[in-house]
Amino acid sequence: MDFRNVIFAIALSFAVLFGWSVIFETPKIEEQKKLEQNESYQKDTQSPDAPNVNVEKKDTSVVSRKDAIKSTKRISFENSSIIGSISLKGALIDDITFKKYNETLGSDKKVTYLNPEETKEGYFIETGWAASNIESIALPNRDTLWKVKGNSKLSAGSPVIIEWNNKSGLVFKKKIEVDDKFLFRITQEIQNKSSGTVELYPYAQITRNQKPVLEAGSMSGTLILHDGFIGVFNEDLKEYDYDDIKDKKKEHNAESGWLGITDKFWITALVPEKDQSFRGEFVYKSKSFKANYILNKPVVVQPSSSKTSGTKVFVAAKEVKTIDGYAESEAINKFDLTIDWGWLYFLTKPLFFIINYLFELTKNFGIAIILVTAAVRLLFFPLANYSFRSMAKMKILQPELLRLKELHKGDKVKLQQEMMSLYKREKVNPLSGCLPILIQIPFFFAIYKMLLISLEMRHQPFFGWIKDLSAQDPTSIFNIFGLIPWDPPSFLIIGAWPIMMGATMYLQQKLNPTPPDPVQAKIFMFFPLFLTIILAPFPAGLVVYWTINNVLTIAQQWVIMRTTTVKTK
Repeated sequence: MDFRNVIFAIALSFAVLFGWSVIFETPKIEEQKKLEQNESYQKDTQSPDAPNVNVEKKDTSVVSRKDAIKSTKRISFENSSIIGSISLKGALIDDITFKKYNETLGSDKKVTYLNPEETKEGYFIETGWAASNIESIALPNRDTLWKVKGNSKLSAGSPVIIEWNNKSGLVFKKKIEVDDKFLFRITQEIQNKSSGTVELYPYAQITRNQKPVLEAGSMSGTLILHDGFIGVFNEDLKEYDYDDIKDKKKEHNAESGWLGITDKFWITALVPEKDQSFRGEFVYKSKSFKANYILNKPVVVQPSSSKTSGTKVFVAAKEVKTIDGYAESEAINKFDLTIDWGWLYFLTKPLFFIINYLFELTKNFGIAIILVTAAVRLLFFPLANYSFRSMAKMKILQPELLRLKELHKGDKVKLQQEMMSLYKREKVNPLSGCLPILIQIPFFFAIYKMLLISLEMRHQPFFGWIKDLSAQDPTSIFNIFGLIPWDPPSFLIIGAWPIMMGATMYLQQKLNPTPPDPVQAKIFMFFPLFLTIILAPFPAGLVVYWTINNVLTIAQQWVIMRTTTVKTK
């Protein structure tokens, strides 16, 4: 078997994977149903009396974000990372803006992440209490008007306490705290001034009115990058896209964990109180997507006493150091998986720390990418040399192989014998170039994944026309790279860097042995053009990486080709 066929199959598989993710909607991956997994555990931990979280959405007219915020009294907050407010109607966290991140390159408008329920892009977080028999007790809900007790400005180190009295002997309080980055701590308290015992279940819920509008080149919602619902239940990571939840709600019971809704660069997450079993739920209801949890065991409050329950709420930008810091300081198991490192986690994450260190040294993410590319080429230099020598010998032997095929075209057995004799005489193994390439593929894919998910690369410039390495090359060959005053449609934006990548891929291909099969040779000839079109919408940082890698590969391969000789009859 010619190793070129193996390489071709691998390359084509990756190209199809990338191309399908870019051009078409990724076909849904059916979630494997593991009902028997944890079944005995769920029977032991799930309380049959635990109620469902109140997930009903009010039928309200859609209003602007500005009008929605003005319509309710609010608690304002600000720290070094976020700014926003909490509505006193329902005690909803529904107004958060990331101070360090702009919506688009060159714009001063910051990324607004959470929005009031009444807006089209409604996205908010609530905490509360549920009862098995909701008719028997008045509980706070989204229409409840809370009152501030004391300090009304929330900031790091300065909590706010709000209160609501149900006029039936129960007083509900919330202590809301925020740190200097993205973490809210909400402590709910029940004061029972009635004559009866009260049993209530604490819950927290994230509600999103609609699927998010994706940034250009984000690759979110594809096989390559997950967005949607995420959670860790005990030790198991669960991920569902929006269509999964529309089809059927997902429930998981656990002793520990967290859950939330993730985007490429941002996340909302809920972390239940420690040492409390809970039921997590992802559901589509009342035309909204919801992620919530409710404790499996109620909080029992005796007369003339009080009880509390705590929740951690994250509304965060996926800064690697920050997320890792929370995972460690708050002891949240696998919280670093909020960043989609992929199945090559053990390679992807270390690569990030390397490239981020180089970025801090050079102050240019593009240069850091080039340095990492060079380092990878150096790491695999011996393997690549071995592979290229094999290919060089195969290319030199091609005239002799063609002569043998012509000489023995009627005798396949004799042809195979002569070819094997030639390989043995020249000490050439036609498969020897395959193993080094197979070893390198996971490493290269890890680099690709790392560059794709890095928030740190977002809106980072390179040189010249590349102002944002996380977006596609904005130039296009169809308007002569801006010389013609015409804006081509998105599918015709094939920039200078993708073209350079395709050209270097073509040059690299010319250094390889020509496939003996004419049909295969024609396919290989068009392969660089195919990949140029497919990869043009990818983030420029990835295209820079592939181009520089091709250049270094060509240089190494050319030197080996010049110094490799064989002796044939």
